[in-house]
Amino acid sequence: MKILIVDDEKDVEMLFRQKFRKETKSGNLELIFAFSGAEALSILGESDPPSVVYVFSDINMPGMTGLELLDQVKKKFPQISVSMISAYGDSDNYNKAIKSGAKEFFTKPIDFESLRKEILDLINT
Repeated sequence: MKILIVDDEKDVEMLFRQKFRKETKSGNLELIFAFSGAEALSILGESDPPSVVYVFSDINMPGMTGLELLDQVKKKFPQISVSMISAYGDSDNYNKAIKSGAKEFFTKPIDFESLRKEILDLINT
């Protein structure tokens, strides 16, 4: 299963690769990274239908925000599950994300056990 992590902070890639090392080594999970909303849409558009089944995106990014990306993904690829992350657990972002179709909303620092459960649930369905 391919998941796409979208965050403008490049050190996020190393963190995710470390936290999901077991799942990626076993071949159950493939991590793909984009460092902007535009790059994420480009990756999703590479195949029809997209090979990515889950997007995990930061909300606060320069250029296209995570909420704008969420809207685009849900319009173009409604079958893809999207979860959002924010350094700020404010209710405004939470409400916007859930109303726009986000599956889940995480706050930083990421609770990787909750995220792992979310991803394993997707793998097992």
